[in-house]
Amino acid sequence: MVKVKTKFVCRECGTESVKWLGRCPGCGEWNTFDEERMSLPDKRRPQFAEANIGVVRTSIVDIEGHTEERSSCGLRELDFVLGGGIVPGSLLLFGGDPGIGKSTLLLQIAYHISQQGKRVLYVSGEESAAQIKMRAERLGALAQSLYVLAETDLDIILQQVEEMRPEFMIVDSIQTVYLPSLSSAAGSVSQVRECTGLLMRVAKQNRIATCIVGHVTKDGMLAGPRVLEHMVDTVLYFEGDRHHDQRVVRAVKNRFGSTNELAVFEMRENGLQEVVNPSELFLAERPAKTPGSAVVVALEGSRPLMLEIQALVATSSFGTPRRLATGADGLRMNMLLAVLERRLDMHLQTSDAYVNIAGGVRCDEPALDLGMAMALVSSHRNRPLPTGDVFLGEIGLTGEVRRVSKLEQRIKEAERLGFERCIVPRQNGQSVSRRHGSIEVVGVQSVVDALNLAFLG
Repeated sequence: MVKVKTKFVCRECGTESVKWLGRCPGCGEWNTFDEERMSLPDKRRPQFAEANIGVVRTSIVDIEGHTEERSSCGLRELDFVLGGGIVPGSLLLFGGDPGIGKSTLLLQIAYHISQQGKRVLYVSGEESAAQIKMRAERLGALAQSLYVLAETDLDIILQQVEEMRPEFMIVDSIQTVYLPSLSSAAGSVSQVRECTGLLMRVAKQNRIATCIVGHVTKDGMLAGPRVLEHMVDTVLYFEGDRHHDQRVVRAVKNRFGSTNELAVFEMRENGLQEVVNPSELFLAERPAKTPGSAVVVALEGSRPLMLEIQALVATSSFGTPRRLATGADGLRMNMLLAVLERRLDMHLQTSDAYVNIAGGVRCDEPALDLGMAMALVSSHRNRPLPTGDVFLGEIGLTGEVRRVSKLEQRIKEAERLGFERCIVPRQNGQSVSRRHGSIEVVGVQSVVDALNLAFLG
């Protein structure tokens, strides 16, 4: 006999409770708990009564290994993020803000894969087939082997997959797809979990590379249960500011390549175009000899990326000063302001402070600390930093400049763009020559040494 038990699940984060709660203790959202029924098996039944006796164990040394042949997306930057292309049978999760360009990028990928002679199925639960064709005509992405299915019933979708046998499939989005056998509504935690699990089994058994689109919350996290990110092979975030043309694809999980890789695209009328040299793009509009501007070299995965950090320090008109960071870590900015005030005797307790990473990029790497501190001091003193200087280093609470990883790679990127001097931690500076090609490498022990070097030479 099957017993029925009722539970309440948060539709935003998947937190479970035995009773309804107004506010979720997991994510802090209000009115997000939905009632769900779950069936519990009878404890009197044998635990392994229905075990599959056909499954046998295999020694790891006896398993036949083979190299997966990847499929190119048609975009070299995206292939780089994925580790060389899409692996057959893999399951990808693609998330991003509404209107950021997810469907546009996925339609471009579908078109490029169909041009390789492979069958592609684009399943849309949010748009009609006519709407998808209108976008395809604008992008020039019409192909005979690219099929469109406007459906939300997963049983019908899998029936079409069984008949068509595509090599690549896109599901846009997982929150609109539902299983009729479940009583909960589409987009609920149980529907998202079960639909993703079924798509994963179909992808693995039939070697169909599948990409599912996921909605994000207002905090920028993927909506739905956290287990969703554990089930898939790759998690990609599509980031960017609507007021900028730049878009960033970031890999936060990749079982077939390195994580935290990044690709930069530019939104144009004919779709997304890849940016081969993003460092030049982000520094193209950098003002010369302006207080509050510093250049740093961030490391996204294995790729160095030069960014401009802008800072503005002004006298506050209120009792409590305002501190705001855009693209950077606000907590680290507050910590750096405290270090500057304590170690350099700078009076900042009555000043507003604003920090921005130009170009709409988000980066919270500790190696940006020295550049952020130099920009804040430059704005506070109203004195510009030398145009040819690059700053690298993490700042501790005692004001020391700590070492950063992969310094050689960062210095080469600064040298390639024509910078003259790179100020680095002294511990790192001992491992590189003082003259690194055409760029001078100078090591500093503390933030005081870096300020003296930048402003006094």
